[in-house]
Amino acid sequence: MNQQYEKYTATDQAMWQTLFERQMAQLPQIASAAYLEGIEKVGFKATHIPNFEMETNPRLRALTGWEVQVVPGLIPQKTFFELLAARKFPASTWLRQPDQLDYLEEPDMFHDTFGHIPLLTNQSFCDFVEELSRIALRFIEVPEAIEQISRLYWYTVEFGLIKEENRLKIYGGGILSSAGESAHCLRPDITKIPFDAATVLNTPFYIDRYQAHYFVIDSYEQLYHSTPEIQELLQQEFMSLV
Repeated sequence: MNQQYEKYTATDQAMWQTLFERQMAQLPQIASAAYLEGIEKVGFKATHIPNFEMETNPRLRALTGWEVQVVPGLIPQKTFFELLAARKFPASTWLRQPDQLDYLEEPDMFHDTFGHIPLLTNQSFCDFVEELSRIALRFIEVPEAIEQISRLYWYTVEFGLIKEENRLKIYGGGILSSAGESAHCLRPDITKIPFDAATVLNTPFYIDRYQAHYFVIDSYEQLYHSTPEIQELLQQEFMSLV
């Protein structure tokens, strides 16, 4: 599949601009520095939807060896992890309509692109996603193991927080692309938990509401260096099923 950029309508471009400007009004104060730098590195702007083939992919390949891979929407888990293990981030190309401004049942290209692509300019984060996906493929036939890996992906890549200069910042794409959750997650009454692989693997998550708690990493290097422990924990519990 390809993006078919010429099919984006004026309404699509206006929706991208609305969403982009709404998020960028609040993210400079609350988003991870690596994410904000990534916005600049991949050249995202309010004025137009990113062109994957002409703009985004050449820049990503030069920075970290990653690229955006167009997919039709939600894809099977095995395909999802195979793409990530090959340094290809799956992204849909359809954009929400005006009546879907604040809620979608499944991620659109704004979530996939604005939420996730900028951090793919950070090598340690990329290495974590790649290695976690390789681990997932080793256990792909064990649903219980994949459920645990999904929890870890959810609480990091999608809904993770990071401590930078003694302040909590957002790096999870599910938060970065959501105006409401960007404000919700940093409220002082919301539970923040130091990242621990064993705890995350055993913590269920919500898909239909704001999270009740968030896990906090100290650095992207910490994420990558956690992958041997993640594999060891899964092997201890599920190796007899592989």
